[in-house]
Amino acid sequence: MEKKILYELNALYREPMRVTGYEFGSGEKSVCVVGSMRGNEIQQLFACNKLIQRLKKLEEQHAIAEGKSILVIPCVNSYSMNIGKRFWPTDNTDINRMFPGYDEGETTQRIAAGVFEAIKDYQIGIQFASNYMPGRFLPHIRMMQTGFEDIVTAGKFEFPYVLVKDTRPFDTTTLNYNWQIWETKAFSIYTTDTEETDAVSAAYAVKGIEKMLGSEGILQSSVHGGYHYNSQVLHDDNLLSIRCREAGIYENKVTVGEDVTEGQILAEITDPYEGMVLEQLVAPADGTVFFQHKTPLVYASTAVIKLVVHE
Repeated sequence: MEKKILYELNALYREPMRVTGYEFGSGEKSVCVVGSMRGNEIQQLFACNKLIQRLKKLEEQHAIAEGKSILVIPCVNSYSMNIGKRFWPTDNTDINRMFPGYDEGETTQRIAAGVFEAIKDYQIGIQFASNYMPGRFLPHIRMMQTGFEDIVTAGKFEFPYVLVKDTRPFDTTTLNYNWQIWETKAFSIYTTDTEETDAVSAAYAVKGIEKMLGSEGILQSSVHGGYHYNSQVLHDDNLLSIRCREAGIYENKVTVGEDVTEGQILAEITDPYEGMVLEQLVAPADGTVFFQHKTPLVYASTAVIKLVVHE
């Protein structure tokens, strides 16, 4: 393993911000894995450190194929992480909305440009991503529909679902989109949590990456455990969003990944002061809980649950 500084940003009153990469193997730029780009992405950082531990052992066992290299970047935005702020501290901008970057632009544009220059030539790119909606996801692989998406390789992670998302205008400045445009096979991995660590889904993600690396001939090892699925490919219209009418204290009655039946109570919203039930959210169809709201307070008209509807 070689530890290297990929990008460094000087600061007036703090030590420089350094984006650190951990390289395993040597040779062609085979795979790059990027962790947290936002200051609250603790699970994404955690998943990367588990992956680094595993790759260390594989390298010691000479399991990385000759002429292949794997780069892992646990954190791109340590400044925000150090103070628990999701976006860049001084101007509240999002690094993952600045790609491919501009090396003479604003701070986050320069960070994105420096990082992208270091990682744009990898054959496969993997990002541990988070969503703008606070909640828990069923672990899945996500890709943007750019015309360069690779569903076959996505299935090699053996996750239960591969979600192909329609590209919206603001998606064109994300890492995943720009990787694809620069002809990198790009995949976002969503594990269960963001601001809290979840060891089980992090371990499954590591095993999924290892399975894909083995299938692509980058690793020479057999993987036991984790998911064993022929991944189901989903599109936006395969997910049914359930919105609440009321605001109040939110309580889930089911868990992510649970199969539910039509009419089953999924969540309740209660009055914050008096405790009476304001609304019960019920399943409009049989399905699997793909996403659920997590924070204890909820606003009216919030999408709190997403179901994969069973056909």
